[in-house]
Amino acid sequence: MFKRTDPPDCTILWDGKELPARAGESLATALLAAGVLTFRETPVTGAARGPLCLMGACFDCLVQVEGMPNVQACMTAVSAGLRAGPQHGVRNLDVEDAA
Repeated sequence: MFKRTDPPDCTILWDGKELPARAGESLATALLAAGVLTFRETPVTGAARGPLCLMGACFDCLVQVEGMPNVQACMTAVSAGLRAGPQHGVRNLDVEDAA
């Protein structure tokens, strides 16, 4: 579906798997180029969601990056060794997070 025009120059870790990427491109771009279409699951039905707008307006590309949930993949720049994974359901709020 998506085809890379420039060769990858680094790798990222997506859900424990190494994927090719280019430093500086958006995480959403890197994932789509690697064939990843599901970025998260909805909290109510568990339906698969992926990027829609690719400009930070829709929040369908929410993922976990370096352990931080609710990160927009389309607004996150890739760097070598970046660790990310899909977001499952809603984020648990700790008392410390609510403060």
